[in-house]
Amino acid sequence: MNPIDRQASILSASKHGQYGRVTSADVARLAGVSQSAVSRVFTDGASASAKTAAKVRQAAEMLGYRPNRLARSLLTGKSFIVGLVVAYLDNYFYPDVLEKLSKALQQKGYHVLIFMADQTAENVDNVVEEILEYQVDAIVTASVALSSELADRCQSAGIHVVQFNRVQERTSFSSVTTDNFSGGVEIARHLITQGYRHFGYIAGWEGASTQRDREAGFRDMLSQNGFDLCFRAVGNFRHQQAYEAAKMLIAAPRRPEALFVANDAMALVVMDVLRHEEGLRVPEDIAIVGYDDIPPASWLSYDLTSFSQPADDMVDNTVSLLMRHIETEDKTPQQITIEGSLKIRGSSTKAKDIR
Repeated sequence: MNPIDRQASILSASKHGQYGRVTSADVARLAGVSQSAVSRVFTDGASASAKTAAKVRQAAEMLGYRPNRLARSLLTGKSFIVGLVVAYLDNYFYPDVLEKLSKALQQKGYHVLIFMADQTAENVDNVVEEILEYQVDAIVTASVALSSELADRCQSAGIHVVQFNRVQERTSFSSVTTDNFSGGVEIARHLITQGYRHFGYIAGWEGASTQRDREAGFRDMLSQNGFDLCFRAVGNFRHQQAYEAAKMLIAAPRRPEALFVANDAMALVVMDVLRHEEGLRVPEDIAIVGYDDIPPASWLSYDLTSFSQPADDMVDNTVSLLMRHIETEDKTPQQITIEGSLKIRGSSTKAKDIR
């Protein structure tokens, strides 16, 4: 056995717990370079010659060496971790976004820590307090709200925050949303054009900007055409409360001809209640429109008209904002609004218009 192979054999024994964990010093010794050279090879953006990098990576492979991210964070002052706070995952929209966001950030050398929280600011504050202990480089809040006090703390600690699918009244944080007001307008215009004259609405969580803007746009277009709501209930973006709202709809003294439900997850629940528990037909007895355009909306069993939120564009813009904030230390907040589009399907089109 030649000297290099013998040294590699001795050092690689650490992989099996004989001598402890392989360190960058072990790699440097085998590769015949300095320990700082090893660090440069495994640090994104650092400078190392092709020859040095090849020797270091070959030695690391022989020894089974993996860079210590915690040690790297101490040297760089960056954890390369982004904390994601989300209120619920039972809406198809968010698992899809989470997957896209995680993959996009991994390509940039970052990893995501996921934290679940209720929608209330008090609960979110407790979760964010925990996130800060991980020394994250940034936080993405998905459909949750921060209190003013915690928002100030994040800013003073230099923690960058991007709000996803939500805008708070204060504009000190960057945000990425679709134009929810225009979405509500388009839905109302479509239903009016279809000839419906009595309208209902099932709201999401009323503390959410997305909920408020969708309803405001819907009501504004109805008002411009001389209409108002004859029914309103709150589903809070939750399955059980959407179910209860659907039961309220059945018992309402004046049932609407057309119903806008603030997101698809609730709209699917409402459709199931109306059709399978009450024997009503959609859209013949009542038309239904949702929001998000999640995959089940296009399934033949639902065929749900929905306002589509372009998740890919929203994620791309969120990652771009994060990288600008983290890597350039540019703290200037930016509010990005992306145009969505109404996907018209059978749940809202009158029988004579169905092809």
